[in-house]
Amino acid sequence: MLLANTGSYPHVLLSSCSASTLSDLLLSLSHPKREKWVTRLSIGFMGLFMLRSMRLTSYTVVVGISSGRLLENLKRLLVLAKELANSMQLWIWKELGAYVPVEQLIEGEEVDTWAKILDDKKNPVHGEPKIHVKLQFFHVSKDRSWGQGIKSPKFPGVPFTFFSQRQGCRVSLFQDAHVPDKFIPKIPLAGEKYYEPHRCWEDIFDAITNAKHLIYITGWSVYTGISLIRDSRRPKSGGDITIGELLKKKASEGVRVLMLVWDDRTSVGLLKKDGLMATHDEETAQFFQNTDVHCVLCPRNPDGGGSIVQGAQISTMFTHHQKIVVVDSEMPNGGSQSRRIVSFVGGLDLCDGRYDTPFHSLFRTLDTAHHDDFHQPNFTGASITKGGPREPWHDIHSRLEGPIAWDVLFNFEQRWRKQGGKDVLVQLRELDNVIIPPSPVMFPDDHETWNVQLFRSIDGGAAFGFPDSPEDAARAGLVSGKDNIIDRSIQDAYIHAIRRAKNFIYIENQYFLGSSFAWAADGIKPEDIGASHVIPRELSLKIADKIANGERFTVYVVVPMWPEGIPESASVQAILDWQRRTMEMMYKDIKQALDKHGVEEDPRNYLTFFCLGNREVKKDGEYEPSEAPEADSDYIRAQEARRFMIYVHTKMMIVDDEYIIIGSANINQRSMDGARDSEIAMGAYQPHHLSVREPARGQIHGFRMALWYEHLGMLDETFLQPESVECIKKVNQIADKYWDLYSSETLEHDLPGHLLRYPVGVTSEGEVTELPGFEFFPDTKARVLGAKSDYLPPILTT
Repeated sequence: MLLANTGSYPHVLLSSCSASTLSDLLLSLSHPKREKWVTRLSIGFMGLFMLRSMRLTSYTVVVGISSGRLLENLKRLLVLAKELANSMQLWIWKELGAYVPVEQLIEGEEVDTWAKILDDKKNPVHGEPKIHVKLQFFHVSKDRSWGQGIKSPKFPGVPFTFFSQRQGCRVSLFQDAHVPDKFIPKIPLAGEKYYEPHRCWEDIFDAITNAKHLIYITGWSVYTGISLIRDSRRPKSGGDITIGELLKKKASEGVRVLMLVWDDRTSVGLLKKDGLMATHDEETAQFFQNTDVHCVLCPRNPDGGGSIVQGAQISTMFTHHQKIVVVDSEMPNGGSQSRRIVSFVGGLDLCDGRYDTPFHSLFRTLDTAHHDDFHQPNFTGASITKGGPREPWHDIHSRLEGPIAWDVLFNFEQRWRKQGGKDVLVQLRELDNVIIPPSPVMFPDDHETWNVQLFRSIDGGAAFGFPDSPEDAARAGLVSGKDNIIDRSIQDAYIHAIRRAKNFIYIENQYFLGSSFAWAADGIKPEDIGASHVIPRELSLKIADKIANGERFTVYVVVPMWPEGIPESASVQAILDWQRRTMEMMYKDIKQALDKHGVEEDPRNYLTFFCLGNREVKKDGEYEPSEAPEADSDYIRAQEARRFMIYVHTKMMIVDDEYIIIGSANINQRSMDGARDSEIAMGAYQPHHLSVREPARGQIHGFRMALWYEHLGMLDETFLQPESVECIKKVNQIADKYWDLYSSETLEHDLPGHLLRYPVGVTSEGEVTELPGFEFFPDTKARVLGAKSDYLPPILTT
C-alpha cells in the first residue's frame, strides 16, 4: 500500500490490496479512540420502527408508525420489538480493533508486526489474540498512473478485482429512457463521424421481444403495468404491451424468464403492499404467480458470518439495488442461427416514474406519455387528478455486448444460486451449439471497439460462491470485511479513475456524500458517522494537488435539488446536512491549497455543484386536472409557479472524455460500502480514443456533449475543454442565470435550459452557506443546507 503526504494533503494509493480497504485502515488509524458499542438493531426502515440500546443494561424500544396504520399493526410491532429487546441482551458485542501507530508508517519503512486485538478501551481481549500486519506507504506520485490518464490501449483496467477487463466489446450509452428523433444536434467525433444517440427502453423492448432462450432481470423495483414504447413518432409492432404482459408472453413461448426483485422488508404483515419505498414488490410477485415467469422477491440477506443483530440490521436497512437485464440475442450481422449474450447495466429500473425524455416536461405529457404513469412522491397526496408538476426523471444506462455481457450474466447466476430458490437457470453448456461462448464482437483495429470491466458492491450474503478465507478472497479480487467477504470494486474503480485523471471530471449522481472522517466536528463526532468511503476526499485532494503544481483541473458535479421524498422530512433534511458537510470539506481543502500557493481564485472555478430543474409556461390544450392540490401546500405552490426539480437519478462519472463509469451505485456509503446495498457498474474506454496527444473525441466525448446540450440547451466551443477556466466560468454563468429564471416570481418563457446552480454560497474560508434569499428551496419550507437528525441513525441516511 502507498501513501502520499504532500504538505497537509495526505493521499492514499493502492499497491497490493484494494484502495477502499486501505481507507478503512486509515479511519481506524485516524480515530483510535472510537468509543462505540455496536448495540443498535434496526428492525425497520426510515422510522418504521427502531430498537436502540442506549446502555449495556438498559434498552429503549422506539416504535413509530406512519399515520393511517391500523392499531392492530402497532400492537404486533410492539410485541415483536419487546421480544427482540429481550433477546438483544444475548447479542451485544464490542467493537474490536488492532492499532498501528501512524508514526511507524509515515517514515516509509515496511511495518511487519503482530498487533494485539484490543477492545474499545484499548484493553486486550480474552485470550489476547493478535493479527499479523504488513504495511508500507509511499508518496502517491510514485504510482506510474498518477495523473497520467489511460496512457496506452494496453491499459489492463483496475487491478485486484473479481472481474477482469474485457476487450473487443461494444457499448451503447443511453441518456434518459428515451431520446426523440432529431433532438441531439451534430456533435463532431474523430474520424469525421458524428455522435448518434441510442434509445434505452426501445432497445430493452427489442431485446426482450427477440429473446429465444433466456431473459434475466434484477431490479430494486419492477412494475408490471408500465409500457416501454411511448413515442408516437417511433411506433413499434406490439409496442403498446406492458412489461408484465410482455414477460409473461415470452415465458409462455418457452423463454426462461427469471427475475430477482428486491423484497422491501418494511412492508411486513398487514403493512405489506408498496412498503415505505413504494417498490410494488408484492404486486409484482402476485402478477407473476401461477405463470411461467419465475419472479423471486429477494431480501437483502446478510453474509452468514455475522451475528443476529448484524443480520437484522442488514436485511431491514439495505437493499438490492442492481438494475440489469440479460438476454440472448441474434448475431450482429444476422443470417445465422447462432445466438449471443447481451446485457444492460445502469441506473434505470423497469418501473413507474422512470420514462422520460431530455425535454423533462412537467405538465405537457400528462394526457399522453405520463397520464398512466404519474410519479410525484415529493408532495403528500399528489395524483394525476390533481395535476402537475410531475417529477421529471433523468437517468443513464448502458448496453453491453461481447465478453463483458457474460460477466453480467455470471453476476445474475451468482445471485440466483444464492437467493433464487429453484435451480431453473438455463444450462448454457447444453446450448453450446446455439449460444456462442464469450468472444469479441469488435476487431482490435476497429476504432469503435471498447475495453470494459464490471464492478460490484456485494457480499457473500447476496452472491453464491464467495470463498470463506481471507487468503482465498484476496486471490479472487475480494476483500475481507467484519465477518464477511466483500466485493467493493465500484469504490476502487472510482478511486483509480480519479487518480488517473489529468484534466477534468464530470459527475452526475443521485447522492453525493462521504469521507466523513474529514468533516468538521460541528455538532457531530465525525468518527461516529461511518460514511467512510473516500471518493469526495479523493476529488478535493486531486484538485489541491493540481493547484500545488500550477495546473488546471475542474470537477463538475450534478445532483438532484434534494433526495426524492417530502423535502421537509427528517430523512431528506439529514441527507442534505451530510451533503453540505461533504461540500464544505472539499471547498476547505481547495481553499487551503489556493492560500498555500498564493492563488487568488474562486474555489467554484475548480469545483462546482449543479442541480436540474424545469419551468414551463401554460399552453392551450394542456391536460386540465379535475381536482386541485391542498391550499397552502408545496404542491399548489409548485403548480402555480409552473416549476419543479428534474430528479437526477444517474450514477455516472466521466474522466477526461476517455473513461466512463455507469451503474447503479450512488456516491454514498450505502452504495460504496460493499456490505450494504448490492450494486453493479461498468467502467469503459475506447482504446482508439484516448486523451494522449490530443483530447479524446470518441463516443464518451459525444455522450458528454449530448448531456450538456440536454442540460444547457446549447453547445459552446468552450465545452470542448472542460478543464479550462473559460469553460467552467461559462457553465457557472449559464447555471446562475437559469437559477435566477427558475426561482424568479414571474414566468414569461419556458426555461431555456435545465442546469441550475446548486443554491449554496461558498465563503472566502470555504464554508458552505445559504445563497442570499434562499434558506429554503422554492415553493417549500425545506432548508437547502439540511438539518441534523437527532433520532435517525447515520447508517440509515449515509
